[in-house]
Amino acid sequence: MTITAAADGSALGNPGPNGWAWYIDDDNWAAGGSPHGTNNQGELRAVLELLRATAGSDESLLIMCDSKYVIDSITKWMPGWKRRGWRKADGAPVLNRDLMESLDEAMQGRDVKFAWVKGHAGHDLNEAADERANAAAKAYQAKQEPRRGPGFTLGGDASTGSASAQKSQPMWAEASSLLDVFEVPEGSAASAIDLHVTLTPDEHARLRDRAQAQGISLEQALRRLI
Repeated sequence: MTITAAADGSALGNPGPNGWAWYIDDDNWAAGGSPHGTNNQGELRAVLELLRATAGSDESLLIMCDSKYVIDSITKWMPGWKRRGWRKADGAPVLNRDLMESLDEAMQGRDVKFAWVKGHAGHDLNEAADERANAAAKAYQAKQEPRRGPGFTLGGDASTGSASAQKSQPMWAEASSLLDVFEVPEGSAASAIDLHVTLTPDEHARLRDRAQAQGISLEQALRRLI
C-alpha cells in the first residue's frame, strides 16, 4: 500500500504570516505555520511535518507538491549541497538550511516518491492542502490559533487508539491530563510543583507555533495551556 498525500504552503506578503498543511483525507491531515515566513518555508515545512507524522508507518509515501523548488531541493540538489557543507555550486549558503537538514534526516530510510501537480488547478488533494495552509496563514495574521487537524491516524487500532492518534489530541487536553496525576487535598494550600514534560517533535512544533503566534516563550505557552 502507498500513502498518497499532498503538501502545500502559503504566505501572506511573502514574507509574512505563513502556513503549511499536508492532507491525505478528512481524517488524516495537519496544518500549522508561523507569524512570519516565506511561501517556500511553508512548502518545505509541510513536507517535513508529513514525513514526521508518518515516520511510524511501514507504508511507502507519495507526496504531491505544486512546488518544483521543494521537489528539486530534496531529490536533485541536496546531495551536492551536503558535499559542499550546505553551500550551492556558486559557494553561496543554501537558503532555509535548517529545514533542509531536517528534511534530509527525515528522509533517511524512507520509501518516498514525489510528484509535481499544478497548483490551483482543481486537484482534490492539492486544493485541500492549499485551503488549510492558507487558513493557517490567515489565522496567524489575525493572531489566532489555527485549526491543526487530527494528524495521522491511519493504521490505528480502533479499540485502543494508535500512538499517532493519541499524539494528535488538542494540546490543552495533553496538558490537562498531566495535572490528573497530582491530587491536592480540598482546602489545603496549593504549593508549586516542579514538573518536567517530555514532548515529541510534533508536540514541540505545535507548542512553538502557539508561542510564536502569541508572542510569548515556550514556557509561558505551556503555562497558559495548564
